[in-house]
Order: sequence, then structure tokens, then C-alpha cells
Amino acid sequence: MGITHWEMIFRISVAAFLGGLIGAERDIHRRQAGLRTHLIVSMASATFMVVSTHFVHYQNYVAGNLVSVDTSRIAASVVAGVGFLGGGSILRTGATVQGLTTAAGLWLVAAIGLCAGSGMYPEAVFVTILGLLALTVLRILEDKKVVRRRVVLTFDDGKALVADPLGVIDTELRGLQAKAFDIDYQKDHAANTTSVSFYVLFPESLPLQKLVSALDTVTGVREVEVHVP
Repeated sequence: MGITHWEMIFRISVAAFLGGLIGAERDIHRRQAGLRTHLIVSMASATFMVVSTHFVHYQNYVAGNLVSVDTSRIAASVVAGVGFLGGGSILRTGATVQGLTTAAGLWLVAAIGLCAGSGMYPEAVFVTILGLLALTVLRILEDKKVVRRRVVLTFDDGKALVADPLGVIDTELRGLQAKAFDIDYQKDHAANTTSVSFYVLFPESLPLQKLVSALDTVTGVREVEVHVP
């Protein structure tokens, strides 16, 4: 006896909700994969699980038909498929690798979706809570000695610039035990300036003024902006 269509829809809905909770946390921290991606991965995983475990019942086979089905095959394929999706969220910027936690989060919501799709609601909720704790509470413990700030350097294109300004910036930051990532460029032809914006991670013990002073020494820098939340 198979479960009803409403029960299957409910399972998929639970998976979408729980996956959305993980995605909302990723969205808050502006990660590559956020609310929609995590919700869809979890919902899709639950759908695959529901199909995997119940599609035979809805094929209207009659007594006497010889039917052999491996109901775990579709669910197992989900794990491999999410691996490709997670790989796409991992980015490398210079020596910095980003997106590992987001990729792990996608793998987690796939597992949550499979749990909810199989009707294992307590396990799905429990794993969701643990996942949120890992992404929030442990994040605070992990980053408590590191400060993250958004920095914008405005270069005067009319001045002689060094051949490799990013290399000079990286050298200055390394001297302060800091590192930059998520670097963006923007050129303003009207003002004859180039803006370089990036996130910088630096030790909590480093005075912000010392960081600004170091960046201000880079040749051609007209203005240094540090965005403090």
C-alpha cells in the first residue's frame, strides 16, 4: 500500500522549508548559493526520494508480474549529482579558496531532502537544527579573532601607477597578516579614476588605522574607504 499524493506533497514541502532555512543563513552572509538554491536542492532531493521509494506502486502492476526494482538507486544518484552542483560553488581567488562551506551546505540540504522525502521528519528537523548551529554558532567561534571589512581603493589614472598594483596591495596586506578576496574593478572615465574593491580579513589585534595607512602608501591611491558594518 503506497502513501497518498498529499503525504508525498507534504514531505516535499517539509524538505523545501528546512532547506530554505539553511539557504537563508547563506543568503544573510551573501554566499554564492543562497535561499533559492538550497531550497530547490532540498526540494528536488525529496522529490527524487519520493519517486524512488513509491513509483512502483503507481505503475499499476498486477499480481503475478515479475518486477525487480532497486529503490535506492535514484536516491544514491542524488548524492553524486549534488557533488557537481557543490563543485560549481567553490571559487578560487589567488591563494584563497571560497565556497567550501556553501558546497557542504548544499550536500547537507540534499541529505535533509532525502530524509524528509522518506518520511523521517524528526531526523530531517534535527539535522537542520545542527546545520544551522554549525553555520552560526561555530562561525562566531571560528571568526572571533579575525575581522572582515570591505575596502575600496580609488586610483588616480593621471598619476604614474605601479605595474602590478594588486601585487603591491597583496604585499602590503601580507605584511600585516591580512589577505584580500572578492576583488572587483570599476573604471570611471569621466573622473579618470579606477576603483578596486575587495574584502580583507585581518587579525583583530591590528588597528584599523594601521591597515588604512598601509594601503594609502600604494602608488597612485587617491582615496581609501573602509566600510564598517
